[in-house]
This record gives sequence, structure tokens and C-alpha cells, in this order.
Amino acid sequence: MHDWWNEPCHMLDESVRAQALARQDQLTKPRGALGQLEALAVSLAAMQGSERPQVERLHVSVFAGDHGVVGEGVSAYPQSVTGQMLRNFVGGGAALSVLSKRLGAPLEVTDLGTVEPLQLDGVSHLRLGPGTANLAREAAMSDEQMRLALAAGRDSAQRAAQGSAQLFIGGEMGIGNTTSASALAAVLLPRSPLTLVGPGTGLDLAGVRHKVQVIQDAVRLHAEHCVAPLEALRRLGGFEIAALAGAYLRCAQLGIAVLVDGFICSAAALCAVRLNPACRPWLIFAHRSAEPGHLAVLEALGAVPLLDLGLRLGEGSGAALAVPLLQQACALHNEMATFAEAAVSDRTA
Repeated sequence: MHDWWNEPCHMLDESVRAQALARQDQLTKPRGALGQLEALAVSLAAMQGSERPQVERLHVSVFAGDHGVVGEGVSAYPQSVTGQMLRNFVGGGAALSVLSKRLGAPLEVTDLGTVEPLQLDGVSHLRLGPGTANLAREAAMSDEQMRLALAAGRDSAQRAAQGSAQLFIGGEMGIGNTTSASALAAVLLPRSPLTLVGPGTGLDLAGVRHKVQVIQDAVRLHAEHCVAPLEALRRLGGFEIAALAGAYLRCAQLGIAVLVDGFICSAAALCAVRLNPACRPWLIFAHRSAEPGHLAVLEALGAVPLLDLGLRLGEGSGAALAVPLLQQACALHNEMATFAEAAVSDRTA
């Protein structure tokens, strides 16, 4: 079967980057005074091949799937919440639904496999299985399931391209997926689960300790087989994590900027970068979540997040919150006057 994720990624336009940098140097401000916003605008210009970048057309896609590892008692919420939240997404009541509406962006919702079969208007039901298998006892996914999940993300990115999207936001929903993300981080970084595991949906201290033990057991079971990132994803990932990785990879191949959300999405981004390192320049990291493992993943990716608000909701909510920063970075870059235009004296040296 064709490993499409190995295809070359779109090249950034370095001549446009140089033009954008030159423009930043001429705007009526001390050089570097807008900090990360300047670098953000320049990066978006290189991605879009336009000296005047814009972030107006968004594609927001949330992927959902259940996790067999919930059977080990690693979540404060019952597994039924995954399906219930799918209703909430299409009903407009989820945080990502509210934020997407505020941004004027339609929300695409994909059910990759919940324990209880669902049939909801406004949801694409792919049904790869009744959730993943229990990663603490066996591989989470079959090879076919993993490839289909990756392809679901790829197809979402292709729809984004068909809609001329300037920015892709991927979100996730799946009770138990911080356990999966922590296990993936533990083998890919590699790091001890003790340094990565947090409360997820709200576990108490005893619950966190138990979660650490479950992940340690899973790492011991699978680590020797996880030298290849694809196998790590198959054994320890989730349907929605694989879909996110697939979306990020295809966006990079198609030349669409990606705004990566929190810990789960960053774990998917780590998988994507390990599968095809050339996708890394297309990933912008929205925020640092309150989950301890997120910082380790961000550091491994050399990522500087835009926000640090103590968020740990997931869904893509942190990425949606960061969109106005990208838009304002572009507005400042495009609309500020140059020293010459404003008849303002530049520095003398």
C-alpha cells in the first residue's frame, strides 16, 4: 500500500520570506518590537507565497474516537462522553463550536469509531471500529485501521485545499486520549511517563499515579517494537491522533499552514514530524497546555507556542483562540505604514 505521507512537502517561498523581512524592517516601529508577531507574519508570508499574508479562510476539523485503554480506569469521565460530545459539537454547544462560529469557520466533525455506534446529522461516521483496542494489553490499532485513520486526516486536508483554506485547525475528542498521547510521547522522545502524565480530564493524585502505572506497563509491552514512528502510532495511538497526524502531513504537502492545538494535537504533530520531517515548517503551535507532557513535546519539536493560558480542554479550542493573533499579525504586517510612507525618521544606524 502506498505510503503517501512520505511524499515531498510543499516548499516555503524563501524569496517572499526575504521580502516580508525587508518590509518588517521598514515599518514604523523599532525592529523586533512586535516580537513573535513579526516572525509569525513573515512565516505566513513564506507559506502563502505572498508578501501580504492573510488568515481569513479557515478549515476547522475535529476527529473523534474511543480508546480501549479506558478499561484500565485512566479517566475521570465515562467513555460514553465521547459520543455525547459529538452531539454537542454539531449542536453548537462545545467550546470549539462556539469559537468556530465566532471565527466564521464551519466545523467539520468526523467520528472515526466510538464504542456505541452513532448516526448523527452533521457528523461523518467512518466507523473504523468500536474504539481502539486496549493499548496496555495489545496494539491499539491494526495496520488497516491506522492507515484508514491517517487517510481520514489526509482527506480532510484535501477538502481544506479545495476550499482554498489559508489555515487548518485540527481538533480531537476521545475519552482516554491523554493516556495515548502520553504513551506515544514516552516512546518517541523518549521520556519517563512520570514526567509526562497529568490529570487529563480531572483525575486526582491517586488517579494520576494509576495512569502513570498503566502507561509504564504499556511502554514496557510495546517499546521494543516502536523504533519506527509508524509502529509507535499503531500500537499506542488513537484513531483521532492518527487522523490529526495525517491531516498535518497532507497540509504540509499541499502548502496549507497548520495551527496545532494542545497536548493531544502536539503528540500527533510529533508523529507527523517523525514520519516526514519536512512537514515541520508548516506547523504553528497555538498554546502550551497545562498537561505536563506538552512542554516536553514542544521542546522536542523546537516549538514556541503563542499562548500560555493554562488550558487543558482540547478539542482544538486553544488553536481557535489563537487565530485572532495570526490575523492581527497579518494586519500589522500589511497595514502599518513604512517610515517613508509616514515621513517618520528611521534610526540612524
